[in-house]
Amino acid sequence: MTTLKSQLQEDLTTAIKARDELRSATLRMTLTAITKEEVAGTESRELSDDDVRKVIAREAKKRREAAEAFAQGGRDAQAERERAEGEVLSEYLPQQLSDDELDALVAESVAEARAAGVEGPRAMGAVMKLVNPKVAGRAEGGRVAAAVKRRLAD
Repeated sequence: MTTLKSQLQEDLTTAIKARDELRSATLRMTLTAITKEEVAGTESRELSDDDVRKVIAREAKKRREAAEAFAQGGRDAQAERERAEGEVLSEYLPQQLSDDELDALVAESVAEARAAGVEGPRAMGAVMKLVNPKVAGRAEGGRVAAAVKRRLAD
């Protein structure tokens, strides 16, 4: 069975051979971030595919934020580069939830929290605990939190 990390390494080799500078640079940076994560803490460990996905998601988020910052600063070429790197990374992440799918999961979790007797603005934490496992990396935390706030405000 191929692990996600070995898939990234194979794709890096392919990108280098194809002289795909953007893809090879992006994968190289991501593999470096994975290696850093593996040796962080008191003892090194092999990351599971889920842990690798979390690192990739974090890297993709950095690219989105950098692209926004560059775009606001009028540096369109750098913003475009960051967006392109983000697209390379998104190929290794689960399909993102649409707004409708996210709203449906949040509504379900709010209903579960209400059934357990938790309501109103104080329910935020309880609902987040319920909805996060359902979302599982298919939507950013900030997006989930915003959807929960909207639903609780209704």
